[in-house]
Amino acid sequence: MSEMAGIVEMEHWIESPGGRLYAKSWTPHAETFLPPIILFHDSLGCIALWRDFPQQLALSLNRQVIAYDRLGFGRSNARIDILRQNFVALEAEQAVPLLCEQFSVQEFVACGHSVGGGMAVEAGARFSDRCQAVVTIAAQAFVEERTLQGIRIAQQNFRSAETFARLEKYHGGKTDWVLHAWIDTWLTPERAGWSLDPALEKLRCPVLAIHGERDEYGSEAHPHRIAAGRGLAYILPNTGHSPHREHPTQVLQAIENFLA
Repeated sequence: MSEMAGIVEMEHWIESPGGRLYAKSWTPHAETFLPPIILFHDSLGCIALWRDFPQQLALSLNRQVIAYDRLGFGRSNARIDILRQNFVALEAEQAVPLLCEQFSVQEFVACGHSVGGGMAVEAGARFSDRCQAVVTIAAQAFVEERTLQGIRIAQQNFRSAETFARLEKYHGGKTDWVLHAWIDTWLTPERAGWSLDPALEKLRCPVLAIHGERDEYGSEAHPHRIAAGRGLAYILPNTGHSPHREHPTQVLQAIENFLA
C-alpha cells in the first residue's frame, strides 16, 4: 500500500479459474461512496501501461478506480491457449464478477481503452443492473480495414528487437503470446463478422465514446456507432489511438462532465 496526493494505492491478487490476476486500486481519502470505475486495458496493455491515468481519474472524480491485468498480460499469470473469437464478451463475463467480489462492488462504471472499450460495453450489457455508465476510449465496434491495416503495420514494427523489448518490459516472458493473441486473433478471416452490435442492443446505461480524429486503428464510425441513441461521441482533433495519454486533461474533463 502507498499513499500519494490524497490517494491510497493498493495491490491485489485475485484467484481465477485460469490463474492469478494482478489488480490495483486507487481510493481517494475523501471517497464519496460513488460507484467505482473498473478499467479494461487494450490489446497490448496492462496496469503499468495506464501510467498515471488511474490515479488522475480517481482524483478528478473522487471515486475509487480499479484496474487489473487480464490473464496472460502484465503481472497476471501466463496462458498458452488461443483466444476464442468471443473473447471480448467472455472477458467481461468472467472478470467482472471476480472484481466485484474482490472489491465488494455493488455498482460500477465500466471504462476501457481500445479492445478494453469493447469489454466495457460487454460489461454494461451483461451486468445492466450493476453498471451505471460506460466510457470507451478509442474502442472498435466492428472489424474495419483501417483497424486491420494498423495491426499489419504494427506487426512489421514489432519485428524490431528494440520495439519488442519495449513491450517485453511490461509482459516479460509472456510478450510473444500477447502479440500473437492480438495480431492472430484480429487478422484471422473468422474475425471479419465480429461486431459489438449485440451488446450495444442490450446496453441500458448512458455511454461516452471518446475517440481520436487520427486514430490509426479505427475511424470515427466506431464512436458514433457506440454512442448512437445511448450518449455522446466525443472526438478529439489531432489525436491518435491513445487520447488519455495524448490529451489527458481533456479526457479527464470529458469523463468528469459525463458522469456529473
